Amino acid sequence: MNETTVQEKTDATPAPAADAPAKKPGTGRPQHGQRGRGGDRGGQRGGRDGRRSRRERKPRQRSEFDNKILGIRRVTRVVAGGRRFSFSVTIVIGNGKGKVGVGLGKAADTALAIEKATNNAKRNLIVVPLTADASIPHETQAKYDASQILLIPTPGKGLKAGSAVRTVLEMAGVKHVSGKILSRSKNPLNNARATTAALMKLKAVPSKMKKQEKKVIRKGEGNEQKETRQEKKDVATTQKKKTDK
Repeated sequence: MNETTVQEKTDATPAPAADAPAKKPGTGRPQHGQRGRGGDRGGQRGGRDGRRSRRERKPRQRSEFDNKILGIRRVTRVVAGGRRFSFSVTIVIGNGKGKVGVGLGKAADTALAIEKATNNAKRNLIVVPLTADASIPHETQAKYDASQILLIPTPGKGLKAGSAVRTVLEMAGVKHVSGKILSRSKNPLNNARATTAALMKLKAVPSKMKKQEKKVIRKGEGNEQKETRQEKKDVATTQKKKTDK
């Protein structure tokens, strides 16, 4: 009885019609080992293994300012629910050609605090009047809170300074200066801001003061007689007095 029922079932299955349209290649569910539509399209686009080709990114432009971190502090604040931590970053930026700035940034994340400190330093940029030998024109001194800084030009003797004073001078491009911390403060932020305050007091030396007194050449009887402008004025005044008498 079982054999007859199986035979009847096999005979009952309809045979495929001869006029039925054949399935197009690539339609329907992909078999094992074959790619779907996405793979076919990716292969037509010329990508590697059906993947899309990546776009070439333009190189990032490097900033003209270099930065150096003076210190990172973790600040703890006690609240009703417990403690909350934040970070305070002090940073110095400069281009080594006379521009320098000191900034402070506070945030819950270190990276965000550094970004805030950099933006703050860019807002506080100053321009230092440098001489031809990368020194300062004259001696200067300044005080910020408890910090007091003295800067003395030392042409040809290099940079002699320490702590945050050296960092600020290096970022500004100063090479021949002696820096002295007159106070007992060891706060790097106050020392750095006192240094920038001292650099802001510098005044550019006029070009006529840089050069020596010009000498006026007056030709005589075959000989050249050199006199300064001041001597020439004195001679003119004496001659005028004689004529008045």
